[in-house]
Amino acid sequence: MLRTRYDERDSWGGRDDDQDDYREPSGTPLWRKILIGMAIAAGVGFLAVAGFLIAALQGLPSLSELQNYEPPVTSRVHAGDGALVAEFATEQRVFVPIEQMPDHVKNAFVAAEDARFFEHSGIDYAGLARAMVVNVANVVRGRRLQGASTITQQVAGNMLTGRAAECSGGLGGFFCAIWTKLREGLVAQRIERAFAAEGADGKQRILELYLNEIYLGNRAYGVAAAALNYFDKPLEELTIGEAAYLAVLPKGPNNYHPVRQRERAMGRRNYVIDRMLERGYISEAQATEARTEELVAHDRLSGDQFIAASHFVEEIRRQVQAEYGENALNEGGLSIRSTINTRLQLAAAQSLRRGLEEYDRRHAWRGPIARGDAAGDAQAQLAAAERPPQLSGWVRAMVTAQRGATVTLTDEQGRTGRLNGDDVTWATTRGERGLTAGAIVYAERGSSGGFRLKQVPRIQGALVAMDPHTGRVLAMVGGYNFNEATGLNRATQAMRQPGSSFKPIAYAAALEYGLTPSTLIDDGPLAIEAGDGTNWSPENYSREFYGPTTLRRGLELSRNAMTARIAYEMGPERMLEMGQRLGVYGERTPAVFSLALGAGETSLLRMTTAYGMFVNGGRRISPIIIDRIQDRTGRAVFRRDQRNCPECSAEWRGQSAPTLPDDRQQVLDPVIAYQIVSMSEGVVLRGTATSINALGFPLGGKTGTTNDYKDAWFIGFSPDLVVGVWAGFDTPVDMGEGETGGRIAAPIFRDFMRDALRETQPAPFRIPAGVRLVRVDYMTGQLPAADATQTILEAFKPDTEPTRDVGSSPFVFGGTAPIDPRVLSGITGVVTSEQQGAPRRPEDEEEDELGGLY
Repeated sequence: MLRTRYDERDSWGGRDDDQDDYREPSGTPLWRKILIGMAIAAGVGFLAVAGFLIAALQGLPSLSELQNYEPPVTSRVHAGDGALVAEFATEQRVFVPIEQMPDHVKNAFVAAEDARFFEHSGIDYAGLARAMVVNVANVVRGRRLQGASTITQQVAGNMLTGRAAECSGGLGGFFCAIWTKLREGLVAQRIERAFAAEGADGKQRILELYLNEIYLGNRAYGVAAAALNYFDKPLEELTIGEAAYLAVLPKGPNNYHPVRQRERAMGRRNYVIDRMLERGYISEAQATEARTEELVAHDRLSGDQFIAASHFVEEIRRQVQAEYGENALNEGGLSIRSTINTRLQLAAAQSLRRGLEEYDRRHAWRGPIARGDAAGDAQAQLAAAERPPQLSGWVRAMVTAQRGATVTLTDEQGRTGRLNGDDVTWATTRGERGLTAGAIVYAERGSSGGFRLKQVPRIQGALVAMDPHTGRVLAMVGGYNFNEATGLNRATQAMRQPGSSFKPIAYAAALEYGLTPSTLIDDGPLAIEAGDGTNWSPENYSREFYGPTTLRRGLELSRNAMTARIAYEMGPERMLEMGQRLGVYGERTPAVFSLALGAGETSLLRMTTAYGMFVNGGRRISPIIIDRIQDRTGRAVFRRDQRNCPECSAEWRGQSAPTLPDDRQQVLDPVIAYQIVSMSEGVVLRGTATSINALGFPLGGKTGTTNDYKDAWFIGFSPDLVVGVWAGFDTPVDMGEGETGGRIAAPIFRDFMRDALRETQPAPFRIPAGVRLVRVDYMTGQLPAADATQTILEAFKPDTEPTRDVGSSPFVFGGTAPIDPRVLSGITGVVTSEQQGAPRRPEDEEEDELGGLY
């Protein structure tokens, strides 16, 4: 029989009706659940905050790192006279200790940025709470978030953690700001603790970090760099008004630009002045005076002398970076004392530019730089055209009217004037190159209101000026365009054939071989086996040969055939060895006969240095562009002159200057060096560079022109200055008939030396001991006969000068036998005493110079 669950329960007994009222115990009380939930939330929140703090602490600097922190500092380049010529920096900063900062500069920033700086411990909690409330509204409105950073927090943000101001708007930006502010606060507290042991000086140290670190626009980091970049002044010369303006800039340099946002900048500056007055930093009278100051900004490092030094500065950058690394150069605060002479550098840039433009003027007009609409807004169109070269003084101009030979230009300032008639003739052409309405050109405005037409030359050039006694490079220009100064420096990097400018080096080898300036050389036909089955037969430009010619006249008139004969008789190895000894050629240059005529490639700087060794008496010099380098602490890390001089640091009590030992190596006999100087002086007096003689100073030098007029050289010197000039196209091409070293390079040298020697008095070349000066016949090199028409003082080594005993049968070097002295009377080209002072015609100079071709 089946039983129900009810029956089963009854069968057990012990259960009555009261048991039907039993219920299960009720759930956990609500208040207990709330407490448990709150505990869990608090635990999670604690863990989240702890994790957040742990994450925020990651990567923060230690106390020792903060105490030893050194911000990146600008490296500065000074000229030999102390003038600043350049700066290198990732962050342009000049570190100034707090003790050397004027009080009104420090007070201006404290008043503007953190009035309670000396009272709080790194965080201004009241200001922070106020900013948080305001930022809630800013998030809703999508506005930029407001900060409440103290100076200590800004030090932390600027140096280490990244700024809250860099966070974008919206909710994401809000949390970004909280994260950044937290990290700033943590670092700020560490900074305060790091310097707490110093007491009040600790706050000063924090302020020092801030004032040297803060970005103030215009490429300036720190107040010292800002004072220079905005006002071209050191800190101690800033007025209260200028200091107050700088204190405005941490809020946003672009918002208070002294030119573009002038009124806004003035208003904010005056606000800072009022704050300074409220804090008692300045008096009412000082505040009134500061408010009336005009805000006048300066564009520093943009003058002519800075632009002209571009190639020189770039060479300094290359050398320092190669030796010490990019970080040391851009962040190490190096003080680099260079050899540059700012006056000579500007003169070099101007002389080279003028010479290259004169060459370009002798050749074709290449057309306008652009074309526009003469009926439209000329000034707007000109503003969009390519800028003229720096240092040129040119303007952009548009042809607004053209009728026959009358061309009217309007420049970018809206000035109108006619184009010079010669320029119209030069630019007369049809098609796209013509000066029709709408053509945009470069022009130079004259004093009469008219314009001169200009175009940028395609030819390039370089100039080096050096002290021949030390090797210190005083000026260096590596090309026409300073906008491209970071590119090729043609003074140091372009390797070109020097042509006849190598002949003084070849003749130095001949003198060392035993010849004298009076040795007669056979200037006649010569065929030399080149080694490849062909013959090398150099000839003079005139296609004529002049027979027996003295070594001196061969150099003065740049004769090729006789120079090649010297190389043949001595062997090319002697020519190469002399070139290598003087630093012109390297170890890989082959010994070939054509070296005597300048066939090997070299640089302008090397050639100029070699000539310097002639001037200084045969002592070795190397090009120097840096005298000294000091680190940010003033410790010398490099000094070019390593000579020992204990007396140099002695206190001066009226004693004479100490004498330093001359440790330069003697690489050439001093007498031979002077003989080359004397013969090169003849090039200026009687040879291929007589146009230079008009300066009225003792000068020497040698022109050089290579095959097909591809290179034009002139290396010249005075007793204390050696200058090299090169001109040509980067890709060697024919520069044109008659475009020689005497026509292109020598006038550049002349113009530069006119400026360089303006403040000096003429002085003769130094004659070393052992030189014997003997008056000889200029044409024959022998002692003058009674009927001699031209004589000169010639320099000889002892016992090599001509005497009456040997004068009857002079030996012609390269000939086959002694010749009768009566033959000498038939030598062509004798200059009479009446003709000696007569000026040479340009065509005579050109023909003589072209004899320097090979």
